[in-house]
Amino acid sequence: MTAGRPAPQAKRTAPRKALSLDQKFEKLGLREPADFVVHLPLRYEDETQVEPIAHLYPGKMAQIEGRILSTDVQARPRAQLHARIADESGELALRWLHFYPSQLKQLQSDLPLRVRGEVRQGFHGLEMVHPKVTKAGQPLARALTPVYPTTDGLSQTQLRKAIADALNTADLRDTLPEQVRAEYGLMPFNEAIRLLHYPPPELSYDELFEQGHPAWSRIKFDELLAQQLSLAQARAARQAQRARPMREAKSDLLQSLLASLPFSLTAAQQRCVKEISADLKRSYPMHRLLQGDVGSGKTIVSAIAAVQAIASGFQVALMAPTEILAEQHYLKMRTWLEPLGVELAWLSGSLGVKAKRLAYDAIRSGQARLAIGTQALIQDNVQFHKLGLVILDEQHRFGVGQRLELNRKGDAQDNKGQAYLPHQLNMSATPIPRTLAMAFFADLDVSAIDELPPGRSPIITKLAADNRRDEIMARVRAEVAQGRQAYWVCPLVEESEALQLQTAVDTHAALEQALAPLRIGLIHGRLSSAEKAEVMEAFRSGNLDVLVATTVIEVGVDVPNASLMIIEHAERFGLAQLHQLRGRVGRGQIQSVCVLLYQAPLSAVARLRLRAMYETTDGFEIARRDLEQRGPGEFMGMRQSGQAGLRFASLQSDEDLIEQAQHLASSFRRDYPDHAHQHLQRWMKGREELLRS
Repeated sequence: MTAGRPAPQAKRTAPRKALSLDQKFEKLGLREPADFVVHLPLRYEDETQVEPIAHLYPGKMAQIEGRILSTDVQARPRAQLHARIADESGELALRWLHFYPSQLKQLQSDLPLRVRGEVRQGFHGLEMVHPKVTKAGQPLARALTPVYPTTDGLSQTQLRKAIADALNTADLRDTLPEQVRAEYGLMPFNEAIRLLHYPPPELSYDELFEQGHPAWSRIKFDELLAQQLSLAQARAARQAQRARPMREAKSDLLQSLLASLPFSLTAAQQRCVKEISADLKRSYPMHRLLQGDVGSGKTIVSAIAAVQAIASGFQVALMAPTEILAEQHYLKMRTWLEPLGVELAWLSGSLGVKAKRLAYDAIRSGQARLAIGTQALIQDNVQFHKLGLVILDEQHRFGVGQRLELNRKGDAQDNKGQAYLPHQLNMSATPIPRTLAMAFFADLDVSAIDELPPGRSPIITKLAADNRRDEIMARVRAEVAQGRQAYWVCPLVEESEALQLQTAVDTHAALEQALAPLRIGLIHGRLSSAEKAEVMEAFRSGNLDVLVATTVIEVGVDVPNASLMIIEHAERFGLAQLHQLRGRVGRGQIQSVCVLLYQAPLSAVARLRLRAMYETTDGFEIARRDLEQRGPGEFMGMRQSGQAGLRFASLQSDEDLIEQAQHLASSFRRDYPDHAHQHLQRWMKGREELLRS
């Protein structure tokens, strides 16, 4: 250190101000008595009995009493506290991974202790880790003890007191009329809510834990009904808005398009076209989801919808989340529509200034009837002449704000001041399982393309451990020798020490050496838009034999000559993502193969995912299994961030309740409007907007 220069002072940070009790409650969303009332137990602890150690088994929550035989502090590498406790029937190990001196002192007492915790199988027999320890001989609880969801610094005692106070002051009047309760066999709300907070002594632990008691059924039904009422309100609000009807369903333009296609529409495509066309003829905005498996032909269905709007004198905007996908749509639509005299505009962030200006002018003047692009379509410079239909592909990848921005481009008023909104068609290659559609998408009209175009050969899926890499290389050479192409997908671009995954960059270098003289390309998210487009065009035109890629090719890439896909470290991908990637092959009539290359040992979850991929290529079945394995979180992205999820009901086990709530919702709003309002106030608390997008 330079002489005379003072040593640098350590930067002081102001101590974090402790939260007040009210602020801790606020973190849990608990503000009013009504909030505390529906803050229900996460689980229950059975402190009503003491069990002999000899009756314990792994997985059991138990309470025992005995004397401490020994204590020992071991360093491995951190200090751990070990103890052994015994009663007349046997001994049990106790272990704390971190502990306080007061706990050690408590265990060194000669007094008998009461210990409660979950029994586990340890290295040296049964044990409890971090059990709760109190003095033995105290009166036992008379009923099951509720354990509530909490936050840092908020004790169960504080929560129980606040909930008890709320039950004495909150309005617990029933929001369901007696006639409705009788029809659906539901407990009164007051009885159900008090039972769940204060279970009577005779109530079994299993009934509460498995949520099979009628009190749980009432609470789940209430939650689901509130959700369905909110979605019904969203649908009613949309139908109160106005849109321009598009009546030219059988125009000359549409007939010309259908006559020019080198294929016939499947029955499922025809059904979806009919449903969308009927929506477009209405005077309120269409809000329809077109879902179909990868390769099922959603793009031509959306093109037919676009033609109906164009033939009615309106413009159409199609927005996709990635430039690769947007460009794919543009190239297909241009092939179909330009020969019919329809002018298209292409807009993306990578366009040059002059090209953008030309696109802006064409869209503003109405010369471009169909504008296709990425989020560049929602920039301020983009002004439509007469936007009547918005098409969003993979719409769950856009934020709500982005979707609304594109919609607002079509806001218009007539000379009487009447506001008009554009129709909206959303497309998704991630099919929505039935229960999820009922619970979270009831405000949407859904069309499903549930069959593949004829001539498509089912994709064969093979599982291969990482040590079979040489066999996979030989398979790649064999495919290319027959004039075909292959994808090789990797999960990361740069090396990660934590995951130790093979990277796309390293894989590309290795394959160039191992597969020489084959032509190997590389595409990933770090490339510029122009570089990505150049690589994809080289692969599409057959100038590359193998394309090493990250998940940027997950959607939208259509190369019929690609018949082989290898997915590196397949165990690291989600089930829906694996299915999307697999859909990049099998686009032509060539028999295609997808190889899931995995690294052993596999976790239980990874094993389930890979088994599902091996057993089925049905996107709807894949979606059902994905929902089972990971819950609705993945699909909730299809609405918006902040989605109001289900706290108590389960999409997997409460399908009957979901159906009942959906059946009741419409008549309940009509026949009992005051009750419906009170029900939403209790359960939604102004969160209804979270269910709308």
